[in-house]
Amino acid sequence: MKFKEALKLTCGEIVEHKKMKNADGTPLCLYVTGKVKTWKRDKTRIKIPVKHGLYEYGYLVNGTIEGSAGSFNVDIKEVDKQC
Repeated sequence: MKFKEALKLTCGEIVEHKKMKNADGTPLCLYVTGKVKTWKRDKTRIKIPVKHGLYEYGYLVNGTIEGSAGSFNVDIKEVDKQC
């Protein structure tokens, strides 16, 4: 996914991971759970909250970011919008 596409994501949209798969071989689906957070000082930095399954939460980020316990971070280059 390109940076401009990620900025247009809204709450409730579904994105698919390109590399990670579910147990049955289907792409991992991530649900956007909030609005895109951007920074004034660094226009290339974004953080988008996502959910997978019942208990797994994380963020779509541009590049790498330090992880916190119990969450996962996915680079926006590794996801696509749902077909």
